[in-house]
Amino acid sequence: MNSSPVIDLSKAPGERAAWDQPTWKVYLWAICELLFVTNAWQISSTLRIIVLRAFGAEIGDDVIFRPRTRVKFPWKLHVGPRSWIGEGVWFHNQDHVFVGGDVVISQETFLSTGSHAHRRDMALLVRPIRIEDGAWITSRCVVLGGSRIGRSALLRPMSLVAGEHIGPGEVWGGNPLKYVGERFETAR
Repeated sequence: MNSSPVIDLSKAPGERAAWDQPTWKVYLWAICELLFVTNAWQISSTLRIIVLRAFGAEIGDDVIFRPRTRVKFPWKLHVGPRSWIGEGVWFHNQDHVFVGGDVVISQETFLSTGSHAHRRDMALLVRPIRIEDGAWITSRCVVLGGSRIGRSALLRPMSLVAGEHIGPGEVWGGNPLKYVGERFETAR
């Protein structure tokens, strides 16, 4: 017989711990997200951004938001100017996500600021994500809370960043995450 404990999930705290807005606003956002942001038939990046801003997202000028994007809480999303958010990117932002200017977040990337106290009671734990100017997170990466992606850094496809800090101009990839080299070679 296995003696490993089991956490009774019916007693787990914080089902709505990240809901720092009234319930009506969270539900209204869910409807608007479905109609105007996630909807693959809605092709206007401008309309998508207008709706995100109406719910408190801070989005700079000339940002492109592709279809099928998901944003858990727009009031916790900050995107700098001229950034590109690729199709199918999911901001599961129970804490703040800060995206600098001229950043590319490519298709199907998942950014999650939340986790759980898995050894205790499964309480929600959140930490912000910071992505600095000029970074490129290529397709299908996973970036978790506490991660910091440095200025002009690059993550290779399908990489997992689990709270690490990636230095400026560095290229990293894989799972487990490994240093690959520098993004820009220095002139000799």
